[in-house]
Amino acid sequence: MGNVFAVIKPMLHGIMKVIGMTSKLVEIEPGTTLHLWVPIHHNPNNKTKPAVVFLHGFVANGIMTWLFQMISLRTSFAVYVPDLLFFGDSFTHRPERSTSFQAHCLAKAMMKLGVEKFSLVGFSYGGMVGFKLAQLYPHMVESMVMSSTVIEMTESISNASLKNINGFTTWADLLLPKTITDLKVLLSIGSHKFPWFPQFFYRDFLEVMFGNRKEKEELLEALVVSDKDATITDPNYSQRIYLLFGDDDKIFNQAISNTMKAIIYGWRWYRYGEDQMK
Repeated sequence: MGNVFAVIKPMLHGIMKVIGMTSKLVEIEPGTTLHLWVPIHHNPNNKTKPAVVFLHGFVANGIMTWLFQMISLRTSFAVYVPDLLFFGDSFTHRPERSTSFQAHCLAKAMMKLGVEKFSLVGFSYGGMVGFKLAQLYPHMVESMVMSSTVIEMTESISNASLKNINGFTTWADLLLPKTITDLKVLLSIGSHKFPWFPQFFYRDFLEVMFGNRKEKEELLEALVVSDKDATITDPNYSQRIYLLFGDDDKIFNQAISNTMKAIIYGWRWYRYGEDQMK
């Protein structure tokens, strides 16, 4: 029996074509290529359909994360869905692994596509890349919707988040599972009431979604920054920012989400809002 995702892949490509999306490889520089899903009739000068970029998390690529949003929003927005480096067909031979490098490559890809301004939707790891992109290229990012993420993964946040998850001491242990049992744990932690699937689904998912393991481990190592080097306390964002957190988020719990709200919206505003909700 073949891998079920090998069968699904051409089906997904067919769906993309039907909804007016196409696969595109953008060479950032020799040795660095970013893969994106872009509108077939790509027109960066079309002012009637604002551009929106969706950034995926660490477990899956762009199309697996954002398929339903692409289908729902493509009539009102010019939707762009990249695979971040070492996910999907995006790759680099350069040694950099930081969210800043991911952000630089994404910005250059959008420039090459002629898209000068866009809104961002980021989930988890993609949200951290998105925050960095907005910080480094404020003239490009107009607004952001960030879900289950933080501005920056500081040591303090990393340690607190890992404590929320029993049995895991490193992000690689959680986010790069090696067994079906560990994969089931990851999917149950990262979702609300993950649906039942047969055993072969997990086996095939494990086989397909966790390639470039060495490079992804390096991404996770570079993700955590020391508290003394963090810029999280002075984000200074000019964009409109909307934050989405789940009440039962097992990784970024309510204490962490409250801190993010306070940092981004301001302590005075947040305390006022908190009082109003009581």
